[in-house]
Amino acid sequence: MQKELVELFTARAEAVSAKVEKIRNMQEAFEYTVTACVDKEACQMLMAGCDLPVSESARKLCELKPGEKVMAAPALNDKDLAVLYSLADKQGITVITDELRSYASGIDIGLAVADLGLAETGTLVLMSSSENLRLATMLCEINVLVLPLSRMRTGSYEAEKELSGMMENGSGYLSFITGASRTADIERVLALGVHGPLELHILLWEDA
Repeated sequence: MQKELVELFTARAEAVSAKVEKIRNMQEAFEYTVTACVDKEACQMLMAGCDLPVSESARKLCELKPGEKVMAAPALNDKDLAVLYSLADKQGITVITDELRSYASGIDIGLAVADLGLAETGTLVLMSSSENLRLATMLCEINVLVLPLSRMRTGSYEAEKELSGMMENGSGYLSFITGASRTADIERVLALGVHGPLELHILLWEDA
């Protein structure tokens, strides 16, 4: 049954431009994410007027290092973070876990672990009450989400009890992520990455 769910999920996710890979453990997830960060061009915010008198906050933006690569991983535990820090540091990548608003000028990669996967639509469900976690998955150019296969469900009906439990707290924030960010509201021309990540990478973790 799980094999069929994985095949269905993969087909649905790839149909909306997601990239799906299988991993055996979180170590492989971190190695994959660091490699993806190394291979991409660094986010850069184009700025003008830095030669003029500007405010303190604007001056700090002007001093941002061009070419610096930033990875956001606000929801990992301390043990996993230590591994990620070590791998990223060797490649000159900055890993951030909080105050993501300060990095609105560009986050190269956001990394998180999904709470559920819905095979029928290739959708990932993320309990993201934390603002930093929301920003990590929305401000990045590449969103990498790890999905433990033990959390794969056929669809929302099969996950009803779990979804209801996630929404018991009225102030909670639940994200349903299907593919990369896309819009066609400008002359009906499809554009990716306008309102969020340009790419979605899904790592299917064989945790059971």
